[in-house]
Amino acid sequence: MNTGLEGKVAVVTGGGGAICGEIARGLIAAGTRIAIWDISLDAARNKMNEIEIQGCGLMATACDVTAREQVLRATEAVAAEFGTIDILINGAGGSHKTSTTSPDLEFFDIEPEAIREGLALNYFSAVIPSQAVGRVFAEKKSGVIVNVSSIAGISPLTRALSYSNAKAALNSFTQWLAVHMAQNYSPEIRVNAIAPGFMLTDQNRFLLVDDRTGEMTERGKTILAQVPMGRYGDPKEIVGAALWLVSDAASFVTGAVIPVDGGFTASSGV
Repeated sequence: MNTGLEGKVAVVTGGGGAICGEIARGLIAAGTRIAIWDISLDAARNKMNEIEIQGCGLMATACDVTAREQVLRATEAVAAEFGTIDILINGAGGSHKTSTTSPDLEFFDIEPEAIREGLALNYFSAVIPSQAVGRVFAEKKSGVIVNVSSIAGISPLTRALSYSNAKAALNSFTQWLAVHMAQNYSPEIRVNAIAPGFMLTDQNRFLLVDDRTGEMTERGKTILAQVPMGRYGDPKEIVGAALWLVSDAASFVTGAVIPVDGGFTASSGV
């Protein structure tokens, strides 16, 4: 299939991580030039070195995507390096123990600041880059934004308070921004989201694997019992949905939230 991605320029936030690192790899393979943004410059550079292909365009940038000035500078740097931006993958995010209930932390004791940090990491991390890069799209009358959400934004996960709340807000933002950009700037600007299911990554390992024994936690066992496909997903399995959404094959798709979850959101559990 001709994706129409050859020569396009994409910004991938959180690109040093597992899921967005694989999305970046898929985009490079499709002929896209990539700017990997990550709060850790080492993580961004390591991912860039992992996926580098002879002759491809790659740059790595340290960027806290919850800090507007850093995002504006990073956006200017990409435009200066590659001439434009065509695609934005908002993938920075994660969960923290400090806003996740546990036997050691009841809901009543979670600090408001911990919830604010979760909202910043999983919601403002998409809003702020969408403002900066979205202005580029508005000026050129075209572009694609894909937000990496979560099934937690479709149905809140027990214990994961701020993560679930922020991803629900991100799904709403996806729909809102899709309408806003199409009606006010150009119908050639599309905004969608991918909602990955359970994947064993660094951000959720503390919930799913006992760090003392290496065995699956009771929560991990409960999760797999609710996934019709009976396994965790692999970050590589997100790539197909991402490539479709940013390609010409999805030219009439905007405001959609696509679950990639092994059937988790389709199942009632009974």
